[in-house]
Amino acid sequence: MIKTVTSPAFIIDINRCLSNINFMRKKALKKGLFLRPHFKTHQSVCIGNFFRKYGINAITVSSVSMAEYFKRKGWDDITIAFPVNVRETDKINLLSKNSEINLLIENLEAVRHLKKKLKNKVGIFIKIDTGYHRTGVNYGNIELIKKIIKEIKNSNLYFKGFLTHSGHTYYAKSKKEIININDDTNRKLNLLKKLFFKDYPNIILSTGDTPSCATAENFEGIDEIRPGNFVFYDVKMLSLGICKEKNIAVCLACPVAAKHKSRNEIIIYGGSIHLSKDYITNSSGTNSYGLIVKLYNKGWSKSYRNCFVKSLSQEHGILKVSKKLFNELNIGDLIGILPVHSCLTANAMKGYYTFEGSFIDHM
Repeated sequence: MIKTVTSPAFIIDINRCLSNINFMRKKALKKGLFLRPHFKTHQSVCIGNFFRKYGINAITVSSVSMAEYFKRKGWDDITIAFPVNVRETDKINLLSKNSEINLLIENLEAVRHLKKKLKNKVGIFIKIDTGYHRTGVNYGNIELIKKIIKEIKNSNLYFKGFLTHSGHTYYAKSKKEIININDDTNRKLNLLKKLFFKDYPNIILSTGDTPSCATAENFEGIDEIRPGNFVFYDVKMLSLGICKEKNIAVCLACPVAAKHKSRNEIIIYGGSIHLSKDYITNSSGTNSYGLIVKLYNKGWSKSYRNCFVKSLSQEHGILKVSKKLFNELNIGDLIGILPVHSCLTANAMKGYYTFEGSFIDHM
């Protein structure tokens, strides 16, 4: 397959991907958690079917259009993990026919709109802000939470529970900090569960970030987890100590376009429109937009020590490399880049190639 690549191509190692799925499945089983994986990372029916092999039939998505895509392929238990966009109510009505659809609410205005416009039963999770401060009702705003629950009554909406995403784990400096965030999130959600359990004994607590789900052991009171990035992992997860390099299941193959000996830099065809501009900061204080690996017919090597993607523009990538690697690479060769953010790279590349030469779909 490698020999046929002429432009940036996103390669998947299926065995690593399956191993990552199985790891999270086993952890959920061990902890008594319902695993509802977030499919925004891969956005692929084919990769989604890998999850079916492990008995997973309920999913999370990030948009109505993504829900439509997966519903067409037989997925009928879907949580749309984005505050409901009331302008898409007609589409939600179509989606919720003969399907279990869950929506996220964080304000009274959306509830009132849905009460008037929804034609089918839809589950409602109240989105809770437990510290990320991106979206959601602050966990301490009990008055607003009570008002939302009251407004939900006597309609096609039914209250299912509280959902959060502790995205601030991605900015943690250590595993200990990730675990502390996880424990704090669980504590806050459990306080809400205790307040409303009497009236709603089937209340669900749902959390979702990969750093917590992959590393934490305390899930007391939590019913459901929704990690997404774990299916591929990436350099960001590696830098946090969440995974090992051997767990990263995707790699961007890029042609070498130019060499600049005076500064030991390689120019590749592969820029921000392929990798995104997410980065990690190296121990030296420089930014890295990806790690460099050698590509083989059936896989890739460990990353080269002290070599990385130094900068990105739209189509260009500049690699900072050792003298040895500089001399090994020729114009027209392919080099592999492990992405800092696999979710964004997958979204940008719109599909995957396997080492067996097949192409895997993307919505």
